Amino acid sequence: MAAAQAVNRKSRVGTVVSDKGDKTIVVQIERAARHRLYRKVIRRTKRYHVHDEQNSATLGDTVRIEECRPISKLKRWMLVEVLTERAVAEVAPESLDSNLVAEMQRSAAHAAAEDGAS
Repeated sequence: MAAAQAVNRKSRVGTVVSDKGDKTIVVQIERAARHRLYRKVIRRTKRYHVHDEQNSATLGDTVRIEECRPISKLKRWMLVEVLTERAVAEVAPESLDSNLVAEMQRSAAHAAAEDGAS
């Protein structure tokens, strides 16, 4: 009875579609299934609520999840690892604001020139 039993847990790979909850992410898993009558390949998706203890996964990451005991009403999966992180372009807010201001000034000057020409 003291011998440890081997635990066969289901494992899935998917994409994080929501990370708004504390220690909770929503992972969407896609699979291809063939329509029974028309035999066309259809993409099927399923969303899993996953426990993320360190809040390490962010929106768009590809993650591996594993089945576990029920943690809450919806959470029966836990995060095993983040496989690939979403690439986010680093844009400084100051440069973004100055670019927007310059673009707005050009469009205002262009509109004023068109009104004066009419």
